[in-house]
Amino acid sequence: MEPTRVVEKRLADAGHVLPHAPKALGSYVPAVRSGSLVFTSGQLPLVDGTLSATGSVPGDVTPEIARESASTCALNALAAASTVCDLDAVVRVVKVTGFVASEPTFTGQPSVVDGASSVMLAAFGDAGRHARAAVGVASLPVGAPVEVEIVLEVG
Repeated sequence: MEPTRVVEKRLADAGHVLPHAPKALGSYVPAVRSGSLVFTSGQLPLVDGTLSATGSVPGDVTPEIARESASTCALNALAAASTVCDLDAVVRVVKVTGFVASEPTFTGQPSVVDGASSVMLAAFGDAGRHARAAVGVASLPVGAPVEVEIVLEVG
């Protein structure tokens, strides 16, 4: 399903481009709609099929780069969601969950995941305000520094 132009324009005005929907890296689908809810699979910071950064925060990846990676993950999540819904029909962003590959002493996961939250606010305004979890983990698939999944409510 093609997203209509309002959300894409809001993203463009904020300096973001909605990418093509990412392909699954395993035996799952990028997004599922159940009733009025859309759930995305965890999205990595892939740009044209390549990770924008690899490693853990702050060892291999600075918190600033990790935040940018979280923004990329969020854009990929919106692209995944657009395969099962019209993004302009989103009533609200329900939840964002971010996983950050973290060094043991790193506690800045919330500021990293703010990169994803900022994309939701840019795309949906007040309807982009959401519940959230920002979790530090030892490692993520294919060495990604961040992974983000979202839940949207669609009208």
